[in-house]
Amino acid sequence: MSQEQTHKSLDEINQSVEVPSVYETSFVQKFLAYSGPGALVAVGYMDPGNWLTSLSGGSQYRYSLLSVLLMSILVAMFMQTLSIKLGVVARLDLAQAIAQKVPKAGRYTLWIINELAMMATDMTGVVGTAIALKLLFGLPLLYGILFTIFDVLLVLLFLRFGIRRIEFIVLTAILIVGVIFGVEVSRATPNLAQIAGGLLPTPKILTNHEMLIMSLGIVGATIMPHNVYLHSSLAQSRRYDYHNPAQVNEALRFAKWDSNVHLVAAFLINALLLVLGGTLFFHTNGHLSAFQDVYNGLKNSAIVGNLASPLMSTLFAFALLITGMISSITSTLSGQIVMEGYLHIRLPLWERRLLTRFVTLIPILAIGFLVGFNDHDFEQIIVYAQIALSIALPFTLFPMVALTSNHDLMGIHTNQRYVTMIGYLLTTIITVLNLQFVIAAF
Repeated sequence: MSQEQTHKSLDEINQSVEVPSVYETSFVQKFLAYSGPGALVAVGYMDPGNWLTSLSGGSQYRYSLLSVLLMSILVAMFMQTLSIKLGVVARLDLAQAIAQKVPKAGRYTLWIINELAMMATDMTGVVGTAIALKLLFGLPLLYGILFTIFDVLLVLLFLRFGIRRIEFIVLTAILIVGVIFGVEVSRATPNLAQIAGGLLPTPKILTNHEMLIMSLGIVGATIMPHNVYLHSSLAQSRRYDYHNPAQVNEALRFAKWDSNVHLVAAFLINALLLVLGGTLFFHTNGHLSAFQDVYNGLKNSAIVGNLASPLMSTLFAFALLITGMISSITSTLSGQIVMEGYLHIRLPLWERRLLTRFVTLIPILAIGFLVGFNDHDFEQIIVYAQIALSIALPFTLFPMVALTSNHDLMGIHTNQRYVTMIGYLLTTIITVLNLQFVIAAF
């Protein structure tokens, strides 16, 4: 299949946003025009799975795992840069590019692996949203889970606005969540010197088994396959003359700016969560294990001192609700990319969303009835969802490094040898760590 014969990735938004010409000079104007896809990708790094690992890591080891979070985001930046390059230069998303290189059996196998990963991502959003609804409105988890079916309507409503407005909505949500946690952390008055020390890696992470497991959980929750697929498609949403080498170079430049700025924002929000857990709950002997614990703790002066107030706990639950619902947009788009790229099946987004949600709800409801819809048990679902993402990750990163190192596909933008070596090295390390995570988990 040639490149010209391939359907455009996310056809309804492909090349839908006009950007300034390469001959215009305003950096700010160009940055704003290209800014947006990075926000959609970054929100995936702030879903309830990231919340749980960051909060638990802080409550158990205070600020020591900030270094793990920092390294994970740096690796994510590297991988997202390769994803952007594939989309901008080859005009293909990752699923389309892989599908052109592997036989039919390989396409179906990779589709199944990634479809399971998409379901795991969706499961995290469902559980997080249901828990947030329970915290805010006292809605039983069963009804909260069923209520998430209706976020199909939310996604469809957003998509009717066009990709530019979706990007603005998501960026606004990120800013709101960032402000909420910024306020809560500033009122908690953390020790800034200890936070700075936590950014430096410590050998204890490798020698302390429980600390290593938590570190691997942060890695698994931070570097997710669906975001790599998503960015390779969203990078194509800008309309410019891609036959002009100078314009392609500029698109790569500003897409990377967009990605890195928003990933820094994602890092800061996750770091704030970890600091919040470490500042407020470390002295509770690391017994923080659930969103309910944090919600209750933020109202308890015996735990958080002068910070305690119903407003702080309500803001926490509201932020959880926002990220749980917004992440459903990106999981829908990622699912569409994977299905169309590997199977060449194009479904309307509402059908795709309903299919994914119903398939996700079946195991969630089955587990729920078995455990009596217990909060703690449901949060273990989030943990196991991160394991599923970890398992799928090597099947995403190895092909992406190989494809962006293919001169026939990438031309003058082929990875330099050192970039390829770094890509394979990082992917191998992640694979080994994730295998250890899976083995330890079971």
